[in-house]
Amino acid sequence: MHASFVKNARNAVALHAVASQDARALARKLPFLKASGFSGKEGEVRLVPGRGGLAAAVLGLGRAHDPLALAAFAEQLPDGVYRLGEVPDFCGGGQAALAWRLGLYAFDRYKKPKARHLKLVLPKGVDGEEVSRIADGVMLARDLINTPPNDMGPKELAEAARGIARAHGAKFRTVEGQVLARDYPLVAAVGQGSARAPRLIELVWGDAKAPKVTLVGKGVCFDTGGYNLKPTSGMATMKKDMGGAAVVLGLAQMVMTAKFKLRLRVLVPAVENSVSGSAYRPSDVFKSRKGLTVEIGNTDAEGRLVLADALADADAERPELLIDCATLTGAARMATGMELPPFFTDDERLAADVARIATAVADPVWRLPLWRGYETTLNSSVADLTNNPSYNLAGAITAALFLNRFVGQAESWLHIDIPGWVDRPKPGRRVGAEANGARLLYALLKERYGR
Repeated sequence: MHASFVKNARNAVALHAVASQDARALARKLPFLKASGFSGKEGEVRLVPGRGGLAAAVLGLGRAHDPLALAAFAEQLPDGVYRLGEVPDFCGGGQAALAWRLGLYAFDRYKKPKARHLKLVLPKGVDGEEVSRIADGVMLARDLINTPPNDMGPKELAEAARGIARAHGAKFRTVEGQVLARDYPLVAAVGQGSARAPRLIELVWGDAKAPKVTLVGKGVCFDTGGYNLKPTSGMATMKKDMGGAAVVLGLAQMVMTAKFKLRLRVLVPAVENSVSGSAYRPSDVFKSRKGLTVEIGNTDAEGRLVLADALADADAERPELLIDCATLTGAARMATGMELPPFFTDDERLAADVARIATAVADPVWRLPLWRGYETTLNSSVADLTNNPSYNLAGAITAALFLNRFVGQAESWLHIDIPGWVDRPKPGRRVGAEANGARLLYALLKERYGR
């Protein structure tokens, strides 16, 4: 259990949270609120004084729609020991404990960390180990994404994955050089323009006889766009283009710590998409691991290429569940924004489970269709398919259809097109890296394979 939790404490300060429509009722119990003009608007915090110091803290919830709203306490309160007081059910219990941990997150690798000493009395009935497991996985992913590209290239990402594998007794390997070019030619092609050598990262854990679950994460450590160079604005946050890799590594840590009954395999194609004399070009044609030839119509559509080889490898094992996470398309952001990543699957039961669990754990996603009517947009006149569809619309869907060409033997496949980033801060979710889907996928795997 994390050090920010305690099982009990005398004289802990009460934390109350109230929707705006209920603020007057609480003010009758705590007259200071009325005197201070507290209205219960979203994010409004009041410190209520008492005879010996702080008597209580009160948070306004506005219309009461954010299950992680109580993270605002951890972000704003002075050092001390706190306990839940009057808090609505939707943001209490385990959600309150998780919000507390997420609210304490800070990326301080490059500056002197600010010492904070806040503790929360663990709410009754909440498993502190489980909350800590989930929060640690999320924060691992955030740290990997937030690390700037000069310190997070393919090699450094592999070293981070190796450390996770070693900590949990997992098998680990990387594929590089001529073997990578032979076995994962699309990964090699995307990474050939960088002085930082590409590689395929693999982690395997669990009983070989258990149900096979494979996670694939896009590990483009920085994306210039290649010869189809991104504008300055588009390149500004491209350290997050390995967000899919970060999410599956954070998720893998959660799963291994929880010791689920599954055989876990993690594949991360790790590359840097750079511009140089050796970089791949528009109109190049490469043969993929699966044998399909791919015409390069756009070097900035590199994510689907590296994922294609990794998915083909994963699919050949016929896993029970194959999941990929990737910061794949700007079209996904145009369709559903930064807060609601789209997901794709043709497994109706899996789709229903994902939608239900996403709501339950407040890790939102939205299903988009694998619309087969757009399959022909992937046709190429010189190869089996192109990475640049002949259609200017539905880019998230056509990208998913491209990936689907490399999946055919897995029992179920799920693709999530994540932003990996927060652009509008909310409690517990500062501007910067975010592990979209990690908590959702952990809950899904726990439901299916938990002990």
